[in-house]
Amino acid sequence: MTVGAPHRVVVIGGGFGGLFALRVLRRAPVEVTVIDRTNHHLFQPLLYQVATGILSAGEIAPPIRDVVRHQPRTTVVLGAVTAIDLTARTVTAHQGDSAHTLPYDSLIVAAGSETSYFGHDHLSRWAPGMKSIDDALELRGRIFGAFEMAEAESDERRRGEWLTFAVVGGGPTGVEMAGQIVELSQRSLQRNFRNFDPRSTRVVLFDGGTSILPTFGPRLAAKTRRDLERLGIEVHLDTLVTDIDDRGVDVRFGDGSTRRFAARTKIWAAGVKASALGRTLAEQSGADLDRNGRVQVLPDCSLPDHPEVFVVGDLMVLDDLPGVAEVAMQSGAHAARVIVRRQAKGGEGPGQPLRYHDLGSMATIARFKGVAKIGRIEIAGFVGWVAWLVVHLTFLTGFKNRVSALGHWTVSFLGRSRSERTITEQQIVARLAIEAQGDAGRTL
Repeated sequence: MTVGAPHRVVVIGGGFGGLFALRVLRRAPVEVTVIDRTNHHLFQPLLYQVATGILSAGEIAPPIRDVVRHQPRTTVVLGAVTAIDLTARTVTAHQGDSAHTLPYDSLIVAAGSETSYFGHDHLSRWAPGMKSIDDALELRGRIFGAFEMAEAESDERRRGEWLTFAVVGGGPTGVEMAGQIVELSQRSLQRNFRNFDPRSTRVVLFDGGTSILPTFGPRLAAKTRRDLERLGIEVHLDTLVTDIDDRGVDVRFGDGSTRRFAARTKIWAAGVKASALGRTLAEQSGADLDRNGRVQVLPDCSLPDHPEVFVVGDLMVLDDLPGVAEVAMQSGAHAARVIVRRQAKGGEGPGQPLRYHDLGSMATIARFKGVAKIGRIEIAGFVGWVAWLVVHLTFLTGFKNRVSALGHWTVSFLGRSRSERTITEQQIVARLAIEAQGDAGRTL
């Protein structure tokens, strides 16, 4: 770093960790560059509402450039980070055929995670995950497209396949998705079709564990299962998915027996793995990796022997903290505060340990039904749903998005309409086409 030059901070990732770091750095006397492979900040907990036609993509994914428009010292680079050199203190990002190598004095890596198929990546062809806008739009096309195919189908058995939806994973994403598909079929699509009754839709939820929402505690987990089953959702616990193809799902139950479920639409909400950048950082710093590829960091979220590099959010391992949005928010903000304090003191002194404040876990089951666990307090039913609504509305980025989302929720939950039901063939097949072409099919 040149004497007198401003301190250069590079932030990798525009998710919750990166966004909250940028908020802390906005008034600091530093030059900030944020790099992301997409042009938007994504509010991932609401992806399932994009997939089921409640919200638009723009309401949960504002452009990063717009978010930082009042931060003149912040530059946005659209590209995929392909290399990090801890010795040279540089980050290399590719955008199409162009490569950018950016020097840094401090680095915050908030690259997040991606869908994990536990070593069976071929399952992704028929069961998209829920980690990106592309995923949500593809699932929207598959979900609403299934009803269209059922309307055109004259064979009752094949129609039943189109009207069966399999959700893999009993965490918040799987529970919320399963509940919204039922709401969609029982309320929003009434009188939309002539050849079948949408209420005949079948939703099947699989999970390899012994309870739904295990982190919420046994009482809320049991209540959630009862509520799901009252909605007509078939819940299969202690059940492993062994294969998926275009026509259905093969599973193995805890007693060793197997069964095939015919289902044309499958949704994967079963697991995540850390960004591949975690391995890059571990190899150069000597930090340990867990089995999901997350990096073991020091108490202040920095790398061993590299106090200028911070790993936050889903990519870090620290004090058994869960991979949830609140951890990303607090760790990203904490890393930025360490940088600011160091600059105020004119050096690279040790950072204060991250003190995480657990604000609780929340999930919706269906309209007016939700669960929340805040410390020792457990809330269920309508009060849990309202708590979920308030928290998610608060953390949405931008006043315009909050107002728009509130309007869509009012129409969808008090009425029956889903305003975002437009689907295209490209939404369904684009990912498969890109994968078939390999890297040549990618523009970014």
